[in-house]
Amino acid sequence: MNKLDNLKFIEKLDSSDMLKFMLGLPEQCRDAYSIGVGAVSDRPLLNSRRIDNIVFAGMGGSGIGADLVKVYLGSELKIPVSICRNYALPDFAGEGTLLFCSSYSGNTEETLSCFNDGLRRKAFIIAIGAGGKLKELALKNNLNYILIPSGYPPRAAIGYMSITLLGVLAKLGLIKDKENDVKELYRILCSIRDEEIGPDIAAQKNISKQIASKLYRRYSIIYGMSDTTEAVSIRWREQIAENSKALSSSNVLPEMNHNEIVGWMFPKDMLKNFKVVMLCDKDDHERIKQRIRISAPIIKKSGAEVIMLEKQNGGRLARVYSLMYIGDFVSYYLAILNNIDPTPVETIDYLKKELGKI
Repeated sequence: MNKLDNLKFIEKLDSSDMLKFMLGLPEQCRDAYSIGVGAVSDRPLLNSRRIDNIVFAGMGGSGIGADLVKVYLGSELKIPVSICRNYALPDFAGEGTLLFCSSYSGNTEETLSCFNDGLRRKAFIIAIGAGGKLKELALKNNLNYILIPSGYPPRAAIGYMSITLLGVLAKLGLIKDKENDVKELYRILCSIRDEEIGPDIAAQKNISKQIASKLYRRYSIIYGMSDTTEAVSIRWREQIAENSKALSSSNVLPEMNHNEIVGWMFPKDMLKNFKVVMLCDKDDHERIKQRIRISAPIIKKSGAEVIMLEKQNGGRLARVYSLMYIGDFVSYYLAILNNIDPTPVETIDYLKKELGKI
């Protein structure tokens, strides 16, 4: 029996039950939109201010949600959108900034620092998470705090940390209502889970198990496409690191065509063992589609395998999250192949502990 089809082995190895959280993503996305719509009540206050830009402050699993939202909305937001992964906000942030501070634990030091920076600059702040110091600070300062369900590993709360933002933006009148898009997302993610990537689907029919098997004991590179799947490629890399405890890298086309593509020559003995996943979308720019067609054979000349992945069903939200969902399960199955529990992130815990001493 294929190890990835041995449910008893998976259950024993996955002692923290990451699988439960992953299987619940469709329902999480469905519920998150309602949370966002119902969480913010002071739209009149926002409308009384001039909003010049939006800044999303967040790290890791709490930050990638903003990347996904930005890609999905595309040009619908008519004001600049920035994502801050640092201790300080960009210099332009001020009274005209709508600042989202996202930390699932509520204790992420970079996000807390950005929150305090936003207070000093008199930004319009909305905080989101499952409690912690961020909640305390938001309530102390009479600011909006969106409480989402607790008990998740932060990276497994991706639905709450992204789709909730769509609900808030819609409630504030900054984007059109997305209820129908979220309903479609729920339906399509359920279908993918139950028919394509879930643990009950045998490896010979399971795209995530098949890709995980190809990435096993190999270095993987995930290429996304600008304005469509770039954020998804980042999510794949992050999930492979945290769940699979394995290194990979990500980059984006067309940028990689101006530098990284030249690097597919050396070291020759290593490159032939690399695996490349190209995440494509039907909305990719026509010139990018031509770049994909030309770039793939160049990479293959090194001996590396190139895996092309695209989902056709649904609108952009459903397609982007479908690719993300497939990647989440790839990282989970890769953890199983690596004989490791996907949930613990002991190195991150150690890092935080050591930083807390300083």
